[in-house]
Amino acid sequence: MIYLDYNATTPLCDAAREAMLPYLNRLFGNPSSVHAAGREARAAIDDARDKLAAFLHTKPSEIIFTGGATESCNLGVLGLARSRSAGGVPAVASAKAGHIISNKAEHHAVLNAVEHLENHEGFEVTWLNVSKGGMIDLDQLADSIRPDTKLVSIMTANNETGVIQPMREISRICRERGVLLHSDIVQAFGKLDIDVSLVDAGSFAAHKFYGPKGTGFLFLRSGLPIQPLMFGGAHENQRRPGTENVAGIAGMAAAAEWVLRDADAEKQRQAQLRDDFWTSIEKLFPDAQQNGDAVHRLANTLNTSFIGVDSETMLMALDLEGVCASSGSACMVGSVRASHVLLAMGSPMESARSAIRFSLGRRTTAEEIANAADALERIAKRTKDAREYALA
Repeated sequence: MIYLDYNATTPLCDAAREAMLPYLNRLFGNPSSVHAAGREARAAIDDARDKLAAFLHTKPSEIIFTGGATESCNLGVLGLARSRSAGGVPAVASAKAGHIISNKAEHHAVLNAVEHLENHEGFEVTWLNVSKGGMIDLDQLADSIRPDTKLVSIMTANNETGVIQPMREISRICRERGVLLHSDIVQAFGKLDIDVSLVDAGSFAAHKFYGPKGTGFLFLRSGLPIQPLMFGGAHENQRRPGTENVAGIAGMAAAAEWVLRDADAEKQRQAQLRDDFWTSIEKLFPDAQQNGDAVHRLANTLNTSFIGVDSETMLMALDLEGVCASSGSACMVGSVRASHVLLAMGSPMESARSAIRFSLGRRTTAEEIANAADALERIAKRTKDAREYALA
């Protein structure tokens, strides 16, 4: 199997596995218990929080552990927006709760949360345009901020295209106007130098950087009130109730430490493999197109439209060849829905429906890339033969 879907999830690294094992066996205590077993579990959480804070150059109290990326994004968007609205959550959608700014190329964890605020809780939303390369319009952002703007949410790096937004400039605009900034940083950690001082809240997920699934955290700048999404306990300083996933949190901290080692060298290695792969694709599929800004993107991500071949067909062909990739499309009761990210970028429907995302990782080798190219060569030949047969 050739795994080229690291943006979907990553394999658990050995460091994370080793860090988790004690808390899956003998150190099973509830971290809220006051006895020795509970104190051991609490110490593991405190140690992980300290490590993550050190990696991000922030305070341990600014780390809120969650169940993963979706919860972290929902807590950041819904929790901050509601805490800033007049009187909290509006009783009816017609009540004017405030104004939010985001864009239609966001991950659904943010996109759907903002849409919920817009459709059900009385918030007005400005959806920023994105360029053909996937970048937001900074002038439009500045012009869209109003006196009642409560929150801006812009992802650091797009999960489908890898496009990196100019977070320093976005932060400057928001700070100058006194508006809170949340960012989905899920795809960026371990791949980019992250400066959380640029944002007021940032969402992270362990399984995107070789940690366990079902574990994540939200960075929240000190002093900011946030409404919890759930109720039932005083965990995480009353911001996220529920018994913490001790093993997952320990594994997440270990994975973060592991992935940050030699990160720059690894980024260069993956970028070279990605570019080599694109060179092969261009030769085999002359009509293929790269989607997203070619410069400002993650080193591991290649989003390609195979014009003339729908993404579902290509993914099935790749799977039969033992190559794991993914698409911006989703099968919904037999129908294919084009990538909302590519459509937001103004891509033609044909391009959006034929897009495949290849994403590389720490285990990707030059041999795998060569073998994946060979698989695409066989697919290209079958595609050509099928077209010639249809025209005969």
